[in-house]
Amino acid sequence: MGLKGRGGAKAGPSDTGPQGDAAPGYRCPMRFHATLRSARRAPLLQVLKSAAATIAAWLIAGWVLPGPLPVFAAIAALLVVQPSVNQSLSKAIERSAGVILGVIIAVLLTVVLGAQSWVVLAAVVVAMLAAWAMRASTGTGNQVAISAVLVLALGASNPDYAFDRIIETLIGAAIGFVINIAIVPPVLTAPARRDIGMLGRELAASLDRLAEALSANRSGPQLQELMLEARLLRPMKDAAEASLKEAEESLALNPRRGRHRDDLTALRALFERISPVVTQVIGMTRAYIDHYEDSLAQDPAVRAIGDQLRRAGHDMRLAVQTADVAPEPDAMTSTIPALTTPLVVRPPASDHWILVGSLMEDLRRIHGELRDEA
Repeated sequence: MGLKGRGGAKAGPSDTGPQGDAAPGYRCPMRFHATLRSARRAPLLQVLKSAAATIAAWLIAGWVLPGPLPVFAAIAALLVVQPSVNQSLSKAIERSAGVILGVIIAVLLTVVLGAQSWVVLAAVVVAMLAAWAMRASTGTGNQVAISAVLVLALGASNPDYAFDRIIETLIGAAIGFVINIAIVPPVLTAPARRDIGMLGRELAASLDRLAEALSANRSGPQLQELMLEARLLRPMKDAAEASLKEAEESLALNPRRGRHRDDLTALRALFERISPVVTQVIGMTRAYIDHYEDSLAQDPAVRAIGDQLRRAGHDMRLAVQTADVAPEPDAMTSTIPALTTPLVVRPPASDHWILVGSLMEDLRRIHGELRDEA
């Protein structure tokens, strides 16, 4: 019994728009909401550090350079406080370079063209072309244009004013960087630990679901659901890898890196062990669905593979628990590995030998990863 003719129910005309998408009146508010709000709330400490840096830059720059309001310093400090010290340094360099180039462009255009209102528009074009010619990043290019406009719009584009704005920006960038590195510099190992733990637990659950499917008959919708759940492992793997990269970046130039380096190395090693299993699980699920027959559940070799998959699920939970990334519900997982030696089966006498061979090869690779023999 295969999957042919088992497609799900089709959406009716009232469910979709002209191109098969959901009605615009239903999806547009969701997209608008996602544009305004992020999936995760920024840490409160990061907000407080940004506020402190902005206030400090305003006060110090105003004291060092009395006169115009220290807007450049406040903006620089606000932008430089980033989720990691390495990002703060990059943003400080980007901001400083953009302001210097933007101010120079504003002064030169004023000297050549005079203090005309249309010079502001010319400054935007020249600044963006100059950034493009220098292959500057998008952030740096935008900063060049913004700085040129601000200098011209404030109506004081003489060389002394321009030089003061450069010094003011450097003060604000330095203050933002110092505050970010001095007050609990961010270390992003917790999100990486959380995402790797979630990936490991879902991998274990997928192995258990596949093992259960091998031991009983399944309907078309059940097989489709099994495949969809397996495919969800890929975005989880990508999220865990992204969090791990952010954690590694957060330790660059970080004075707290010595206390977290070993922890992050262990998390990287765990991720490298379990991430290949994602491919194996998806491949095994795909092979099972493609070769599904009701008689599979009675095949001794298939049932033996199902038992090995349950053992692999146990060892996956054990791996994330040993690395201290599993939550309390998995705390009772046995500390004894369930996978001992690779499964050996006789050549199947049925027509299932293609599926059995495919599952056996993927199972061998999973065994090697979890036993750290790959």
